[in-house]
Amino acid sequence: MPASAKPPQAVLFACGLNAVRSPIAAGLLAQMFGRAVYVGSAGVRKGELDPFAVAVMAEIGLDISRHKPMTFEELEDLEGLNFDLIVTLSPEAHHRALELTRTSSVDVEYWPTADPAGIEGSREQRLEVYREVRDELLKRLRQRFSTSRPVNE
Repeated sequence: MPASAKPPQAVLFACGLNAVRSPIAAGLLAQMFGRAVYVGSAGVRKGELDPFAVAVMAEIGLDISRHKPMTFEELEDLEGLNFDLIVTLSPEAHHRALELTRTSSVDVEYWPTADPAGIEGSREQRLEVYREVRDELLKRLRQRFSTSRPVNE
């Protein structure tokens, strides 16, 4: 984003279950911009918030433990899909977002992001994969929104 450009006023992050990737991305962007940008997240299906996602966000001082997973439809019923930008993190979320916005002027960007939920191994091995996803999303957010305001690290 050019230095003179303003960030979108409302950003939605979407993935398959709204349990790992989209809550992490939403938490990171909300930290970057505070109340200057409305941030939401949704999934194609409704999952349960992943405790490993909560743990890796807590490591950098962000609490996403109160996040309540919801579907696109639940979000639309609750508050509408009034977003300037929808960032999709999985193929199914991207297709769903394109379906929902085909008659509106919402920008939809696809950021392919691995789902760490299926990884096997010890707790530490699994946490490391979640950290990689968190750190990759943070890098993408910084590139996309090029803010000088640091996220807690």
